[in-house]
Amino acid sequence: MFVELMPLLKERTLLITVARVDERVKLNVIPAKVKEGEDQALTTPLSLTGSAEELDSELGRHLASYVDSHLALGNTLAEARAEMDAAAKAARQKVKTTQQTSKPDPTVAKKDESPGPAAPVADRTPSLFAAQLDAEPPTQADGQEGGKATS
Repeated sequence: MFVELMPLLKERTLLITVARVDERVKLNVIPAKVKEGEDQALTTPLSLTGSAEELDSELGRHLASYVDSHLALGNTLAEARAEMDAAAKAARQKVKTTQQTSKPDPTVAKKDESPGPAAPVADRTPSLFAAQLDAEPPTQADGQEGGKATS
């Protein structure tokens, strides 16, 4: 029993309670918090209930499985925390770098700014009607007699 608990005992204190419930035995293994703010999953107890014979024969296997799961969970949480800390540090560094490189240079105009209102450009497109106004009115020599066309 204690051989299986030794890896977990290296990291934290364990509270073990044993009680008789009718003709059965109830065993609780409760890990203590190592530090304030630690994930609650690392203090999840193991509770086993069975006859004295069952606990004698199976307790070692259950404790070994519990300790392995507990240590794996602790490693996973530590890795996740380290990755989140590294990602947060990288994000802060990126923001800091972006703020330093994006300071406006007053001597250089921004690309997205327009140069200001443009002066109106005179309409230089020739008009069809302007050409007709400049032309002389049709005469009778153009094939019209008294306002009627001749064929």
